[in-house]
Amino acid sequence: MTELLAVVVVGVGTYFSRSIFILSLARRRIPDSILVALQFVAPAVLASLVVALLIDDQGKVAVGIPELAAFLIGGVVAYRTRNHIWTLLAGMTGYWVIRAFF
Repeated sequence: MTELLAVVVVGVGTYFSRSIFILSLARRRIPDSILVALQFVAPAVLASLVVALLIDDQGKVAVGIPELAAFLIGGVVAYRTRNHIWTLLAGMTGYWVIRAFF
């Protein structure tokens, strides 16, 4: 099987697996309890990304100056804006800028 055929097959499979849920739920009302639960997806994903970045290859916590600074910058932005995107952008920008100097 060629690489192009593999990419096409995986792409079509991904499209159909996602479209099944979209088409089956298009005309239905999503219950309020599920909508409330979905509000916690972004903070949970952000927290899992942060934890994954703070663990080294041996499973030990590896926190340095850039990580702490990014955590503080992201925390301040999250507190002031209550926006996940701005929090992520500010924290990552702070991390990369400070990491370039240390």
